[in-house]
Amino acid sequence: MNIIFFFITVLSTVFLICSNPEGLVVSIGNSATSTINFCIRMLGIYAIWLGFLKIVEKTGLNDKLSKLLSPVIKFLFGDISDESKGYISVNMASNILGLSNAATPTGIKSIESLNIDNTVNDRMVMLMVLNATSLQLIPTTVISLRQSLGSVNPSDILLPTIITTLVSTIVGILLCKIFAKRKKREFDT
Repeated sequence: MNIIFFFITVLSTVFLICSNPEGLVVSIGNSATSTINFCIRMLGIYAIWLGFLKIVEKTGLNDKLSKLLSPVIKFLFGDISDESKGYISVNMASNILGLSNAATPTGIKSIESLNIDNTVNDRMVMLMVLNATSLQLIPTTVISLRQSLGSVNPSDILLPTIITTLVSTIVGILLCKIFAKRKKREFDT
């Protein structure tokens, strides 16, 4: 796959140089400027939310969140350690708030705490599916991006986001449960 992308990049660059060399230099400069502006906007958004998540962790609110989400976590992951429950609950809360990139550190800690014998297990797969489907009630990152780029109504994606992420999360959970049962059945026979 890398070879294909390499050839596409080289061919498109050669084509641009041959057809419009001035446009190539201008587009590289514009792309660099817009990328830096985008990174600065995102840095502010993530600094606020990562700070919020750190406050949640320092105040022990993640323990209360873990207790609140305990029935859901037990259904999805079975019996796991309190440490894993804490990481997973903060990860789930981050995703629900639309902070999927800010959820990455707790997602990594969750995976590490679920990794018992250095092999991928059903709990780890479930966590990956939950992170990939990422049920979002408030897509804050997307709303912030839309607002920073001048959208007239940045929150008009709220209902479609809730519907699509809810459906994808339910389908992902069902598929994980089905495949886990099938694997257990095959292993038992």
